[in-house]
Amino acid sequence: MKLVKANSEHIPIIIELTKKIWPVAYCEILSKAQLGYMIEKFYNETALRELIQKGHVFYLAQDDKDIYVGFVSYEINSEPNKTKIHKIYVLPETQGTGLGRQFFELVKEKAIENNQSNIFLNVNKQNHAINFYIKLGFAKVKDEVIDIGNGYVMDDYVMEVDILQ
Repeated sequence: MKLVKANSEHIPIIIELTKKIWPVAYCEILSKAQLGYMIEKFYNETALRELIQKGHVFYLAQDDKDIYVGFVSYEINSEPNKTKIHKIYVLPETQGTGLGRQFFELVKEKAIENNQSNIFLNVNKQNHAINFYIKLGFAKVKDEVIDIGNGYVMDDYVMEVDILQ
């Protein structure tokens, strides 16, 4: 897969991918109402533009036909010496192809270039992706419940991996 650094012109592609990925990824975890609320709140053009301006870096993956099939976003020094993966999503039909690992390796490379010691992320406690993160070396370090408004919460594990090992 070819990885392309995204900019504000790619925001519509990120939104389109989210609308294809989230309903499949979260159908057994979130209600349709919460799913719709979260997509609208976190994946609108204004919200994504603000994230890019705040230092979130996005990369898109393209297959051999130049079709976009997933994206990752991360933030260097989200906490001192730690990089946070904010988003890592691939189309259902590309799961198991190594793209998620390719995204992780990209973030790891960028984190090491910036003298980071760890990478961390939040993952819904019911998300099957937890097993993927464990295979990458992540460990659960804490539970976190985040109020996102409208009566909804994100009930997550924070997972972390030491990249200096």
